[in-house]
Amino acid sequence: MIKSRKELQYYLQQDKLALGIPKSKGLFQKLKSLFFPNEIWKFERLLRYVEYYSNKGMGGVFFLMFYRYRFHRHSVRLGFTIPINVCAEGLSIAHYGSIVISQNAKIGKNCRIHTGVNIGASGGNSEAPQIGDNCYIGPGAILFGNISIANNVTIGANATVNKSCNTENCVLAGSPATIVKEDVENWLKMNKVQM
Repeated sequence: MIKSRKELQYYLQQDKLALGIPKSKGLFQKLKSLFFPNEIWKFERLLRYVEYYSNKGMGGVFFLMFYRYRFHRHSVRLGFTIPINVCAEGLSIAHYGSIVISQNAKIGKNCRIHTGVNIGASGGNSEAPQIGDNCYIGPGAILFGNISIANNVTIGANATVNKSCNTENCVLAGSPATIVKEDVENWLKMNKVQM
């Protein structure tokens, strides 16, 4: 949870690195971002500002309303239903498109989420998945119920995960998902992302 301005800057920096956005911007990149802005980066930035002002309390009510309005509009436009205070730093959303995450879920740091992902509760129960650090969630994956996923787990495309996975550095695939490979590098190392 973001509670200070320093934490806000740290979260923004980690999200930017996870998305692969360059640190310094030359004139060409500034013009490109002016005419062709990175909509996912805009969404994640708004998410973090709403988290900060929500957690801050009464100190920034006007800013909270301003950022919450913009965050809602951007969420609807991109098809994301991602509540605040669910995703740790280093969130990487790969593409526009439907992503639905329960407010009761917890997603660890440096996780990559693709389009069509649904992370939610099951059968009237409010408990949702608890996902570890450095996880990769492929397109169309569904995770539901009171489950936990270990660190460095890769979840394949269209996998249905309804049971906990306590094995780190593995690949889950299928419906229902099972471990199909072990001792696999996480997505950060495979893509040479420096965090």
